[in-house]
Amino acid sequence: MAANLKSLAKDTAIYGLSSIAARFINYLLVPIETFSWTASGGQYGIITNVYSYIGLLIIALTFGMETTFFRFANKEGENAPLVYSTVLRMVGTVVVAFAALVILFLKPVTAAMGYTEHPWYIGTMAICVAIDSWSCILFDYLRYQHRPMKFALLKIANIMINVISVCLFLIVFPKLKINAFGIYDQHYVPDVGIVFYINLACSIVTLLMLYKEVRGVRAGFDWGLCKRMLSYTWPMLILGLAGQLNQSASTILFPYFYSGSVHEAHTQLGIYGSCIKIAMIMVIITQAFRFAYEPFVFGNKSADKKQTYARVMKYYIIFTLLAFLSVIGYMDILRYLVGPSYWEGLKVVPIVMAAEIMFGVYFNLSFWYKLTDRTIWGAYFSGLGCLVLIAIDIFLIPKFSYMACAWAGFAAYGISMVASYIFGQKYYPINYPLKEIFFYTVLAAVLFAGMEVAQSRLGSVPCLLVNTGLIAIYAVVVVKREHMSGMLAKLPVVGRLFR
Repeated sequence: MAANLKSLAKDTAIYGLSSIAARFINYLLVPIETFSWTASGGQYGIITNVYSYIGLLIIALTFGMETTFFRFANKEGENAPLVYSTVLRMVGTVVVAFAALVILFLKPVTAAMGYTEHPWYIGTMAICVAIDSWSCILFDYLRYQHRPMKFALLKIANIMINVISVCLFLIVFPKLKINAFGIYDQHYVPDVGIVFYINLACSIVTLLMLYKEVRGVRAGFDWGLCKRMLSYTWPMLILGLAGQLNQSASTILFPYFYSGSVHEAHTQLGIYGSCIKIAMIMVIITQAFRFAYEPFVFGNKSADKKQTYARVMKYYIIFTLLAFLSVIGYMDILRYLVGPSYWEGLKVVPIVMAAEIMFGVYFNLSFWYKLTDRTIWGAYFSGLGCLVLIAIDIFLIPKFSYMACAWAGFAAYGISMVASYIFGQKYYPINYPLKEIFFYTVLAAVLFAGMEVAQSRLGSVPCLLVNTGLIAIYAVVVVKREHMSGMLAKLPVVGRLFR
């Protein structure tokens, strides 16, 4: 078990560091874009709304084949190269058909989405989504081969190209009065569509860098294998769509149910969309963990695997709670990631981060139905959460604006998490350390309350000092209870705390 955990920790560290680096670089887009376009302009709201469709479409176009690929490639009696090639051809056919249909029916599609005046916002992103969906399978193959370094480098390269290009077109060229490609007006204010065009260019470059993995498509296609995978994956498709709807439905529905004008809806959506970027540290942790944990679980044949899953759950919660406290504690610094005109939306950050923690727990719990081939249960749980989220959005967005979106996600993930735990203990019982998990959750909640009091009564610098102390308390308690003192006591300066 120790060796397995060590391997998982190593892969998680690589995926995690690369995800953190990529996300950090990507975060640079937020201040660049929010300082380039003020909240009142609504441009960032357009970006938030259009990007909301991307995650949902990628799930639909890959139709659960990411998890299905790992399941069948690791299955005894299956030919892994043939599995990979078959998946590539299946997804490739779907994405080409999707892009062609969107371009063919671009006018009615953009009219339904409210972008009649800018149809190529949608046309460009449709092509981008098609490329990214196929690339997902190529990246999965890198994970299957346990090649996290190439995975990480390509992801970071994609983000760096994106950020550098955005800097050039939103800052450098307007400053130097260089009208590259004739895209600027007389005041050198760029159209928001430039963000979508840059995204497409980055997707094409990334695909070209995966040319070696593309060659796997030559291994052939097996109709029998295709049918078996489709039988396994269709509940995963429903599960994925419902799960992604939990993340993007609010920003998709917002313009339709907001009580004000379309422009005001985009303004409010821009405020919400920019502020939840600060909460994305939790998404980084969950994503890094998922990249390493999924192949680990399906490839784990050890006798004590359930005990391993229980320990992993506990440590996942411990470290995500630490991340939560760290973000909230240094909010006075992190708020500068977005333009000052967006700061009124920072109150959604703790709600969204708490929701993301529950989503991570739900992901941990989800393996019981994946390992027992009861994937339909995942569709039930995510579907239930999705229905709750949509209902809250529809009824509360007109009255509470984007705060309804934040609480809708919190409720949706919470319900899905609890339902999965209850049924998982029936079909695939795991002895999770609930008392320890409860202790750390309550401790984090108490320290968070202390941070809120400090925020309301103290100035910025004293508040940061108090919050640092509260975070240190949590860290010391974790180290003492988890018997990490011996290892940390050897460190200089910090080690004195643990001797």
